[in-house]
Amino acid sequence: MVELSASLSNAEPAPDLAPPLAALWWAAKGNWDAAHKIVQDESDAHSAWVHAYLHRVEGDLSNAGYWYRQAGQPLAKDALEVEWERLVLALEGGKS
Repeated sequence: MVELSASLSNAEPAPDLAPPLAALWWAAKGNWDAAHKIVQDESDAHSAWVHAYLHRVEGDLSNAGYWYRQAGQPLAKDALEVEWERLVLALEGGKS
């Protein structure tokens, strides 16, 4: 989480970030559209998990539920900030 969080002062995410982490970077910057655009066409479980988080941010819990199922993750019920941190830790550590 330190790496991604430290890069939030930059104007853009690092070019070598994996799509799910790049999407989380944009989400942290408040650009939901840019974040969603990155993960909406990805087919891996990590992108699906980030996609679920983004729909939760949006308030579309039905759509979020679909993407949590696609990711093989339980429906998150904790604070959005806590889930963002959990996602970053999992993705930077290569864990799901």
